[in-house]
Amino acid sequence: MRNPEFIRGEPLMKLSHPFEWLPIARQTRAFIVLFALTMIVMVVLQILGGPLKTDVAPIGIVSFELAGTLPLAQTMVESWGELGRIFAGLNLGLDFLFIVLYANCIGLGCVIVARNLSLRGVFLAATGIVPAWALWFAALLDCIENFALINLLLGSRNPAFAVIARWCAIPKFLIVGLCILYVILGMLAIGIVKPKNDSPRRPVPDRWGLHNIPT
Repeated sequence: MRNPEFIRGEPLMKLSHPFEWLPIARQTRAFIVLFALTMIVMVVLQILGGPLKTDVAPIGIVSFELAGTLPLAQTMVESWGELGRIFAGLNLGLDFLFIVLYANCIGLGCVIVARNLSLRGVFLAATGIVPAWALWFAALLDCIENFALINLLLGSRNPAFAVIARWCAIPKFLIVGLCILYVILGMLAIGIVKPKNDSPRRPVPDRWGLHNIPT
């Protein structure tokens, strides 16, 4: 077996990620907790977003995010009525917590998958580290988008806010979608998702501190 410390002449220790501060032994448990909290908040957001689905905004708050023009955004806000605008405000407020949760949850998932792919080559490991960092950029875009949407909800007539929200939402969705796809495909590739009759394999720490699933 190749020395896990050096593959293709590059030390894997150089691949830093946003969760260096979290002990490796606690990362899987932290991921499970983050995943559970993310799902709970997502369900609450779906409930709050129910009254926002109208003929003008068929997918609720997402339609508002992608409106792109001030007249369309204003029409959506008007279609919600006073109660709907309250639900929209609650949705956008809670979304800031959701941003923190999903960025950490999916990012940590990328790191865990990358660690278990690391023995297959630096490139495969790096492909997980990159989305872990990219998720923080997606989170930043999401915050900017929410700021723009809140201004529109409060009655701003600045058309730039609708444009900003749309062009923050599109790359945000793309980044998050690709990161989720990486985690799912990575789990399949390293055998974390196994047939029920397979016996579980415990991760073994290697010389440079990362846990890898033995093959």
